[in-house]
Parts: sequence; structure tokens; C-alpha cells
Amino acid sequence: MFSLVILLSFLAVSADADFFQFDSISNVSTYYFNYIYCNIWEGDCQPHQDDATQQVPTGDIWSGFPQYYTGMLTAWYCSLGLERDLQVKLHGQHLAQSVVLKAIQGFIKNPESNKPLTLSFHGWSGTGKNFVARIVADNLYRDGIKSECVRLFIAPFHFPHARLVDVYKGQLREAIRDMVLRCPQTLFIFDEAEKLHPGLIDAIKPYMDHYDNVDGVSYRRAIFLFLSNIGGGAINEVALDFWHSGQNREDIGMEDLEHLLRAEAMEAEGGFAQSELMSGHLIDFFVPFLPLEYRHVKLCARDAYAARGLQPDEGTLDEVAKAMLYVPKEEKLFSAQGCKSIPQRINFFLP
Repeated sequence: MFSLVILLSFLAVSADADFFQFDSISNVSTYYFNYIYCNIWEGDCQPHQDDATQQVPTGDIWSGFPQYYTGMLTAWYCSLGLERDLQVKLHGQHLAQSVVLKAIQGFIKNPESNKPLTLSFHGWSGTGKNFVARIVADNLYRDGIKSECVRLFIAPFHFPHARLVDVYKGQLREAIRDMVLRCPQTLFIFDEAEKLHPGLIDAIKPYMDHYDNVDGVSYRRAIFLFLSNIGGGAINEVALDFWHSGQNREDIGMEDLEHLLRAEAMEAEGGFAQSELMSGHLIDFFVPFLPLEYRHVKLCARDAYAARGLQPDEGTLDEVAKAMLYVPKEEKLFSAQGCKSIPQRINFFLP
């Protein structure tokens, strides 16, 4: 039915319409492109072959489709994949699941956005900030984090010396400009963002602001993700308070945390507090990542085994979860490392 609607819509378009050569479709999620190609367009696929190994057709298949429909189709299956991955792969993070999904979906579906999308992820190490950034990349681009449309910056690795901040400014501006010129919908990820020099953040502030273009280049389709540990303690205190009062962690809402994260970011040491990114209110959402409990660690262990093609029993999953350190000292409620070391730790429990 979907293919019929697309076909009829295509036939209704005038022959004089401007067609969009959608060669860049190869940058979009392989899994969902192949699902559409095999099941809707009935491409040449082996019936039981894994979706990820299906052959992706060349850009020629898109030569007859108007830009409106290719854009609509891209938004549809990227959103579908993102929602599924956040629900299935991410554990214990109902707020991040909801906020990230709605923010990315809304941004993709709105080609007239007046600024780039800027999200700031906050929480303890191991709670899923990097994991979600990779899920976003995997669903926007075929090659995920390795795509030519994705650039990852790790603050202490790429910008280690404060005395070279002026050099870094020029390098960072040039890198962002070159990326956007090659790929308008670029994903920029800044890990350990709390360690960025304020001058570096201010140097790229114009690219995240409400400008039609900067020096002739539009950055409005870019996505900026900032990942930091800022506010992790405040998030944990709220989660612990809910537990002490007998409330479900799933009842924690954005109204309980976002204002706290904004305040923490304004007062924290490092680049965030002193940058125009904060004073200019250019961060669209402060996304909290809650501390993970025993049950979430078991789910992470299950996923780590499944990634190796193994199906452990409940006893084994309990052994893995019990081997983690839990805090606070009295309650022993939250995993001190989240799920960060689980893929390595399961090696100890393999036969």
C-alpha cells in the first residue's frame, strides 16, 4: 500500500518538476534501507539472508523521485529505527529515550528549522551517553559513527593543551565548515565536553546560533551532541530520593531534572559555565541519564552475551551483576560504573 501511494504521488508530479538525485542515501541506516528495498520495492534479495548483508542499490533508483518524497521516506525509516533501538537496546533511561527520540524526529521532519539541533547529555559514566550518541549515528547514517557525516571530538584527546587554544579554534572551525560543506546534515559529538576550553565553545557558537548562514554556509541541518558528567551527582540524588519515598524511577520527569542540570552546567568548572553556549540559551535539551540499578546491569549483561551469540541463564546474569560495585554504601542501589565494563567482565564468566 505504501509503495502504491508513493508511485501514484510520483506519477502525479509534473514532468517539469525538479528531481533530487539522492545519491547520499548510502549514508542512511543500512538496516532500514534494505528492509524497504527488499520488502516494499521488492528488490533482488535472498529470502533468508540477513538484512545487513543485502546489497544496497545505487543512487539511480532515486533519480525519478521528487525531493519531498525522498525526504519524507528518509525521515520515516530513520525515525522508525531510532525508536526501536532506543526501546530495545537502551536500559533504565526512560527520559533519554523520550527526549532524544522526539528531538531527533522533530528535527528531521522539519526542514525549515531556524537553528541546528543542540543536545547536552548528562550523567554518570556508563549510563549510556556515548551509547545513545552511537544509536543516533547508526540510524542517521549507513556507516554509523564511521560515516563521513559524523565527527567525534574527545576534549582531552583532541584539545589537550590550554596554551594552544587559539590553534584549536582555527582547526575546529575549519573541521566543522568542511564537514557541513560535504554533508549538510552532519552529526558532531563532543565527548567529555566539561573539559572543553570556554574559548573553544565560543569559537563554534555561531554555528549553533539562529543564523541563516555563517560566511555563506548554512549549519541549520547540523546536529551537535555534548556529552558530560556534569550534574551526575544531582541526577543520582533525585533518583535516590524517589527510591526512598517509594516512588518508581519511571515517575521521574524532565521537570524534576532539567532545571537542575541547567544550574549545574552554569556553575560547573570548565568550558560550559563560562561559554556563550549557556548564556545564549543555545542548548535545546539537557538530557539526564539516570544511574543504573541491578536489574539494568543484568539486561546489559544479557545484551553483551547476545552480541557474542550466547544465551546465558538467569544464574549467570546474576553472577555478572553481583560482581559490580554498587553505591551508596548503605543502599547499594546504583552501579558505580553503570554498564560500562560489562562487555569485558563477561569474559570472566565464559566457560
